[in-house]
Amino acid sequence: MPAGVPMTTYLKMFAASLLAMFAGAEVVHRYYRPDLTIPDIPPKPGELKTELLGLKEGERIKHEPQISQQ
Repeated sequence: MPAGVPMTTYLKMFAASLLAMFAGAEVVHRYYRPDLTIPDIPPKPGELKTELLGLKEGERIKHEPQISQQ
């Protein structure tokens, strides 16, 4: 096994780390309580809070890279 660790120790550490990851994910999931419902009607553009508010459709970014024509 890696670094000369016996198989039983390796499996114990693997199981402990896997359980810790699952427990951490569960705690975060319960703390933030995400909205997992699926709406029947899709939201209109601009209704979602996750959308960028600064850019509108068709706007271009002011700082576009300029291509030299040499």
